[in-house]
This record gives sequence, structure tokens and C-alpha cells, in this order.
Amino acid sequence: MTQLIADRRDIEFVLYEMLDIEGLCNHERFNEFNKRTINMMINEAFNLAIKEFLPANKEGDKTGCEFENGKVEIPDSYHRALDLYTEGEWVQLADPGCPGVVGMITNALFFGACSSIMMYPGLSYGTGLLIKGIGGEDIANRFSKKMLAGKWGGTMVLTEPDAGSDLGALTTSAKRNPDGTYSISGNKIFISGGEQNYHENIIHAVLARIEGAPEGTKGISLFIVPKIWVNEDGNLGETNDVVCTGIEDKMGLKGSCTCSLTFGGNGKCRGILLAGSDPEDGDDEGEGLKGMFNLMNGARINVGAQGYAIASSAYLYALDYARKRVQGKNLEKMRDEDPSVPIIEHPDVRRMLIWMKSHVDGMRSLILYVTNLTDLIEISDDDDEKTRCQGIIDFLIPIIKAYCTDKAFEVSAQAVQIYGGYGYTKEYPVEMLLRDSKIFSIYEGTNGIQSLDLLGRKLAMKKGKAFMDFLEEIKKATTNAKNNANLEDQAIKLEAAIDKIATVAMHLGTKIMPKSISAGFSFSKPFLDATGDIVMAWMLLWRSTIASQKIEGASKKDASFYEGQIKSAEYYIYSVIPGTMGSLDAIINGNDAIVTMSDEAFG
Repeated sequence: MTQLIADRRDIEFVLYEMLDIEGLCNHERFNEFNKRTINMMINEAFNLAIKEFLPANKEGDKTGCEFENGKVEIPDSYHRALDLYTEGEWVQLADPGCPGVVGMITNALFFGACSSIMMYPGLSYGTGLLIKGIGGEDIANRFSKKMLAGKWGGTMVLTEPDAGSDLGALTTSAKRNPDGTYSISGNKIFISGGEQNYHENIIHAVLARIEGAPEGTKGISLFIVPKIWVNEDGNLGETNDVVCTGIEDKMGLKGSCTCSLTFGGNGKCRGILLAGSDPEDGDDEGEGLKGMFNLMNGARINVGAQGYAIASSAYLYALDYARKRVQGKNLEKMRDEDPSVPIIEHPDVRRMLIWMKSHVDGMRSLILYVTNLTDLIEISDDDDEKTRCQGIIDFLIPIIKAYCTDKAFEVSAQAVQIYGGYGYTKEYPVEMLLRDSKIFSIYEGTNGIQSLDLLGRKLAMKKGKAFMDFLEEIKKATTNAKNNANLEDQAIKLEAAIDKIATVAMHLGTKIMPKSISAGFSFSKPFLDATGDIVMAWMLLWRSTIASQKIEGASKKDASFYEGQIKSAEYYIYSVIPGTMGSLDAIINGNDAIVTMSDEAFG
């Protein structure tokens, strides 16, 4: 049953054979952990996810959340699952002292079992960490402790009805009060967990513009706005003027309430200015986006992890179904009297499965690789190495968020296809996974916005050094692969793709963008997708290199596992990367029909 959430053997492969987490645990910062303790934690996470989260997922999708008189009730079964999650201190795994990869992989198991439940502790922890990081000790003690312990909820409050992704257009206002607080007034929408009946208090991180501040993003400040006021001694005071005016009836994630909130509708909403960057600089006004982006960068990696987790579940459900569903004859034996065969024997089903497997495996490796880089930064004494690792992380964030979530939806769609007509019904879980996964490409900055970030900011970051360091990391993998005669040709083909993506990046910056910024950015999403394909090929070739070294002499079970790594890389580099090269050729061609076509010509 656990295999229908994630492949345990593959998790261990990434942790111990790719990333050498045992070596990381030898460092004094993480020396309370070892392979045995990590495996025990993964076992416990699997058990909780299977026994509590997975059953609650089906109920939550059926019942959804209920809204009445400004109050929101989440599905009943979520309360027990959240209690056990909190009591088990799973929410605190991201604290210093625990390797980030451990927290990431255990949380991914919970995401794969029920992403809706995980929205509540995930946002609470992220907001609490933001407040702790930039709010100063007094503010942290007042708000963060209970948030990081899972006792209080937390939210990110950005979007407005008329602003959407354009944060500079927000109209929520903040007026200074004599006591140092601010009166907050405005309406916000699409606030996950904005009101719910699990946590005794909810701490909102709200973007607003102080009266007199300039227009645009430079005038935005960040405020702590609690649902129930928190006194300086940490005790709860009176109810703040924060009212939920409704929840969305959504396509998926139905157990996660998405709220509309009114702040200060009765003129009695108070907030506290939160430091935007440096709590010691004494100038926190207008620093809101700097503070919020600290939270959003981590959130975007987590959204990519949500995508991977659901894709993992969808693939394993489809694989299980393909092995059990008997229908049709084996094409090699059509004239025989043999009985019908499991559909996994049909070539087109196998095509879908290997495509799904290669992307799921690649996403798992990518997300844990980036999380491991954050761990390496924590233990490194080399400032240059820290800068290099952080640059690679920053470059990969939009790819993790956009590419992994797009592929999660596609993997889920392929799972429905493998189930056939049954996959389109609510009787089987892949229909729900498809619906749930769609939101990942939309929230925390749409995937189109991620592509603008990649092309407009990340390529040029540190004068292009982060991009070049990223390419050098891939070349390390191709160099290692060339030592194996069976992988040399694959390595050469991946190197050709690396050279091509570098050429295209240069062409966009020197040829297309100078002529037309709009034309240049019309290629931003294809460029991100192509970069994501190359990242997947990198991860798969890395995996294949390790597997090729270990398959000889391995047990039958391990040999089959290693064969899966070798064949996935072979398939991907020979079948997917050629299409990627064609996409890169299209970018170099630079056709500008997208931007030169008149609005009227669209019909």
C-alpha cells in the first residue's frame, strides 16, 4: 500500500546513493541523525500518511469545507490527522539541526497522501519562520513559537480582486496609530487557510501600503495581522477586525479552504509592521516585498515538491492498475490462443509509464538535490562555495516551481489515460489527483511568471555566473558518465543540449531582446520548459551512472531497480531530448507572430 504514495527504494537511492546523506550526518550540525534514524522517520511518515492522511483525502474531497456566518469548518477527519501530525512534531523537522532533505522527503509523503491537509501546517510554518527570521526576538517570541509548534495557523496575504499577480497595484492601506500599531483596511482574495476552525489563532502576513507611501512595489510594507490580537505577554486579547466573507468552490484541493478576507471593515483591524529585510536597520516601511519573497522562495520549492508528490502517487496508481488490468492480446502473439494480458504489456501503455517514471524520478532527485544544497550551505565554511550553491538554488527555483508542477499535471493526466474510462470516474483516485494538481501551476506565482523570472532575472544573476555554475554541475555528471562506454553517447547528447541552451540564452539576450522585449519574453516559457527537460536528463544520467556501477552482482530485486534507472535515462535522452533540441531551434528562429498578431486577429 505504501508504494501507492512513493517508491521507498527510490527514496533511499536518492538519499544514500546519489546525495550521500550519511556523509552529511557526520557533520556536527547533523550528528544526531544517521541512516537508521532517518529510515525510522521515513517509516513513521509512511505509516501516518497511509493510515490517517490518505483516508481523510477522499472524505475531504467529497465534503469540502463549509462556510457560514464568517466561519469556516474544515473536514472533520482533518482534525485527527493534524493532531497526530502536530503531536509527532513533524512540522518542526525544518528547524536547524535536522537535515533539510529529511523534512522535505517526509513532507512529500504527506503531500502525496493528502495535499489539502498539508496546506494548513505548511503555511503556518512558513509564515512563522518568516516572522522569526526578520521580526526580531520580541516579535518572534510573541508570534512565531506557537506557529512553529503547529498551535497557531499562518497565511500569506497578497492577492486582491483588482491586483492579482501585479502586487504593485494593491490598494490595502495601513494608517499609523499613536501606539505604534497600524490600522489595516482592504480586501484580499485567494487566501489559503485564511479562516478555519482548527487553529485557535491565525497570524496573517499582509502586504499593504502605508498612507503617503509611493505607488508601485516600492511603497509596499509587510504587516503581522492576527485573527485574535496577541498581547505583548503572548496571551490572546480581543478579536481583531478580520472577517472571512466567503470561500471558493474549487476544482480541486477541496479540503483546503481558499478564503476572501476583509480587513478593517469596521475600522478596528490592527497590525504590526514587520521588518522587511534587516531588523536592525530601523527602516522597515516599504520593505514588504523583500520580506515576503523570503517566504515565497521557500514556498515555491514546496509547491514543486507538492507537484512531485502527487505525480509520484499518480504514477504508482497507474503502474499498479496496468499490472492488474487484463485486456487485449500481446501484439507479438495476436494469432495465439493465449488469454488476454495485463495492459502493461501493450507498447503505448509502456510508453506512457516510462515517460511518467522518468519525470517522477527526475523530479524527486532535483528537489532533494536542491534541498541538499541548502544543507551543504549550512555546514560549509567556504563563503565562495556557499555563494555558488545559493546561486544554483536561486536559478533552479523557478524551474522547480514551474516545470515540476506542469509535469505533475501531465503525469496525472497520463494516469487517467492508463485507467481509461475508469480513470475519468470518482471511483478511482487518479481523477482527484488530476484536479488537485492543476492549482500548483497557478498559485505562488503562475508558471508564466516563473518563466519571466528565469529569463529576466536568473539568467543575468551575478553577471551570468549562477547560470554558468548550473551548467558546470551538469557537465560534472556527463564527465562521469563518459567513463562508462554504455553511457558515453548519452553523455555526448546531453552535452550537446547544454551547449545549445547556452547558445539560446545568449541569442535571446543579444539578438532577440534588444529588438523586442515582448518578442523575447514570448519565448520565456519554452525556454524554461527546455531548461527543465535538460535538468531531468541531467538527473536521470546521474542516476544511471550510479546504477550502471552497481547492477553487476546486485540481488535480483536491486538489479531490476537499477535497470529501471538505466532504461529511464536511455529513453529520456534518446526520445525526449531530441524534441527539446527542436524547441530550442524554434527559439533561435525567433518568429514574432505571437506579439505582432493584432488583438482583433485572435477572433
